Amino acid sequence: MHMSSPLPENPLCLDDQVCFSLYSAANAMVRAYRPYLEQLQLTYPQYLVMMVLWERNGISVKLLGEQLHLDSGTLTPLLKRLELKGLVCRGRSQQDERMRELALTEAGQALREQAMSVPLQMFCRTGLAPAQLTELKQLCDQLWSQLAE
Repeated sequence: MHMSSPLPENPLCLDDQVCFSLYSAANAMVRAYRPYLEQLQLTYPQYLVMMVLWERNGISVKLLGEQLHLDSGTLTPLLKRLELKGLVCRGRSQQDERMRELALTEAGQALREQAMSVPLQMFCRTGLAPAQLTELKQLCDQLWSQLAE
Protein backbone atom coordinates (compact mmCIF):
# COMPACT_ATOMS: atom_id res chain seq x y z
CA MET A 1 0.00 0.00 0.00
CA HIS A 2 1.40 3.42 -0.96
CA MET A 3 1.55 6.02 1.80
CA SER A 4 0.64 8.84 -0.60
CA SER A 5 -2.81 7.37 -1.23
CA PRO A 6 -5.20 5.78 1.30
CA LEU A 7 -6.05 3.09 -1.26
CA PRO A 8 -3.75 0.52 -2.81
CA GLU A 9 -3.04 0.58 -6.52
CA ASN A 10 -5.58 -2.22 -6.94
CA PRO A 11 -8.35 -1.49 -4.38
CA LEU A 12 -9.80 -5.00 -4.82
CA CYS A 13 -6.56 -6.85 -4.01
CA LEU A 14 -7.41 -9.20 -1.11
CA ASP A 15 -3.93 -9.01 0.43
CA ASP A 16 -4.26 -5.23 0.83
CA GLN A 17 -7.61 -5.35 2.67
CA VAL A 18 -7.56 -4.42 6.37
CA CYS A 19 -10.97 -6.06 6.74
CA PHE A 20 -9.58 -9.40 5.55
CA SER A 21 -6.64 -9.20 7.96
CA LEU A 22 -9.03 -8.46 10.85
CA TYR A 23 -11.38 -11.24 9.78
CA SER A 24 -8.54 -13.75 9.47
CA ALA A 25 -6.96 -12.71 12.78
CA ALA A 26 -10.33 -12.89 14.59
CA ASN A 27 -10.99 -16.38 13.23
CA ALA A 28 -7.48 -17.52 14.19
CA MET A 29 -7.91 -16.05 17.68
CA VAL A 30 -11.18 -17.90 18.27
CA ARG A 31 -9.61 -21.15 16.98
CA ALA A 32 -6.62 -20.63 19.32
CA TYR A 33 -8.99 -20.22 22.29
CA ARG A 34 -10.84 -23.46 21.45
CA PRO A 35 -8.59 -26.01 23.26
CA TYR A 36 -8.53 -23.92 26.44
CA LEU A 37 -12.28 -23.32 26.39
CA GLU A 38 -13.05 -26.98 25.64
CA GLN A 39 -11.53 -27.76 29.05
CA LEU A 40 -14.11 -25.36 30.53
CA GLN A 41 -16.84 -26.78 28.24
CA LEU A 42 -17.51 -23.29 26.87
CA THR A 43 -17.71 -21.84 23.39
CA TYR A 44 -15.99 -18.51 22.79
CA PRO A 45 -19.26 -16.49 22.94
CA GLN A 46 -20.20 -18.30 26.18
CA TYR A 47 -16.76 -17.46 27.58
CA LEU A 48 -17.36 -13.77 26.80
CA VAL A 49 -20.69 -13.88 28.69
CA MET A 50 -19.03 -15.60 31.63
CA MET A 51 -16.22 -13.02 31.74
CA VAL A 52 -18.77 -10.22 32.03
CA LEU A 53 -20.67 -12.10 34.75
CA TRP A 54 -17.49 -12.87 36.71
CA GLU A 55 -16.91 -9.12 36.73
CA ARG A 56 -20.52 -7.96 37.15
CA ASN A 57 -22.67 -10.73 38.63
CA GLY A 58 -26.33 -9.71 38.63
CA ILE A 59 -26.07 -7.61 35.45
CA SER A 60 -29.22 -7.08 33.42
CA VAL A 61 -29.56 -8.92 30.12
CA LYS A 62 -29.88 -5.54 28.40
CA LEU A 63 -26.58 -4.24 29.82
CA LEU A 64 -24.86 -7.54 29.03
CA GLY A 65 -25.95 -7.24 25.40
CA GLU A 66 -24.67 -3.67 25.25
CA GLN A 67 -21.32 -4.61 26.73
CA LEU A 68 -20.87 -7.56 24.34
CA HIS A 69 -22.31 -5.67 21.34
CA LEU A 70 -24.89 -8.45 20.86
CA ASP A 71 -28.61 -8.18 20.15
CA SER A 72 -31.17 -10.15 22.14
CA GLY A 73 -31.70 -12.59 19.25
CA THR A 74 -28.07 -13.68 19.57
CA LEU A 75 -27.84 -13.38 23.34
CA THR A 76 -30.98 -15.29 24.34
CA PRO A 77 -29.94 -18.70 22.92
CA LEU A 78 -26.47 -18.22 24.42
CA LEU A 79 -27.94 -17.56 27.86
CA LYS A 80 -30.32 -20.51 27.57
CA ARG A 81 -27.37 -22.84 26.86
CA LEU A 82 -25.43 -21.44 29.84
CA GLU A 83 -28.54 -21.93 31.97
CA LEU A 84 -28.88 -25.55 30.79
CA LYS A 85 -25.22 -26.11 31.74
CA GLY A 86 -26.09 -24.90 35.24
CA LEU A 87 -23.72 -21.92 35.11
CA VAL A 88 -26.20 -19.02 35.20
CA CYS A 89 -29.79 -18.39 36.16
CA ARG A 90 -32.06 -15.72 34.76
CA GLY A 91 -34.53 -13.93 36.93
CA ARG A 92 -36.56 -10.76 37.25
CA SER A 93 -35.05 -7.59 38.68
CA GLN A 94 -36.32 -6.70 42.14
CA GLN A 95 -36.25 -3.00 41.17
CA ASP A 96 -38.10 -3.45 37.86
CA GLU A 97 -40.08 -6.64 37.10
CA ARG A 98 -39.73 -6.00 33.35
CA MET A 99 -35.93 -6.31 33.53
CA ARG A 100 -34.18 -9.68 33.31
CA GLU A 101 -31.07 -10.17 35.43
CA LEU A 102 -28.40 -12.82 35.29
CA ALA A 103 -26.74 -14.43 38.26
CA LEU A 104 -23.94 -16.95 38.43
CA THR A 105 -24.72 -20.27 40.04
CA GLU A 106 -22.17 -21.88 42.37
CA ALA A 107 -20.90 -23.88 39.39
CA GLY A 108 -20.59 -20.67 37.36
CA GLN A 109 -18.61 -19.00 40.13
CA ALA A 110 -16.38 -22.07 40.55
CA LEU A 111 -15.62 -22.11 36.82
CA ARG A 112 -13.94 -18.71 37.25
CA GLU A 113 -11.01 -20.35 39.04
CA GLN A 114 -10.48 -22.79 36.17
CA ALA A 115 -10.67 -19.93 33.65
CA MET A 116 -8.00 -17.84 35.38
CA SER A 117 -5.20 -19.46 33.34
CA VAL A 118 -6.79 -18.82 29.93
CA PRO A 119 -5.67 -15.17 29.42
CA LEU A 120 -2.01 -15.98 30.17
CA GLN A 121 -2.11 -19.05 27.92
CA MET A 122 -3.55 -16.94 25.10
CA PHE A 123 -1.01 -14.18 25.70
CA CYS A 124 1.77 -16.75 25.26
CA ARG A 125 0.10 -18.10 22.08
CA THR A 126 0.09 -14.67 20.42
CA GLY A 127 3.86 -14.23 20.61
CA LEU A 128 3.31 -10.47 20.85
CA ALA A 129 4.77 -8.15 23.46
CA PRO A 130 2.36 -6.66 26.03
CA ALA A 131 2.75 -3.19 24.47
CA GLN A 132 1.90 -4.59 21.03
CA LEU A 133 -1.25 -6.28 22.37
CA THR A 134 -2.28 -3.09 24.17
CA GLU A 135 -1.83 -1.07 20.99
CA LEU A 136 -3.70 -3.67 18.93
CA LYS A 137 -6.60 -3.63 21.39
CA GLN A 138 -6.72 0.18 21.36
CA LEU A 139 -6.76 0.26 17.56
CA CYS A 140 -9.51 -2.38 17.39
CA ASP A 141 -11.58 -0.48 19.98
CA GLN A 142 -11.07 2.77 18.07
CA LEU A 143 -12.07 1.10 14.80
CA TRP A 144 -15.17 -0.43 16.42
CA SER A 145 -16.21 2.97 17.82
CA GLN A 146 -15.77 4.62 14.44
CA LEU A 147 -17.68 1.95 12.52
CA ALA A 148 -20.46 1.52 15.11
CA GLU A 149 -21.56 5.16 14.78
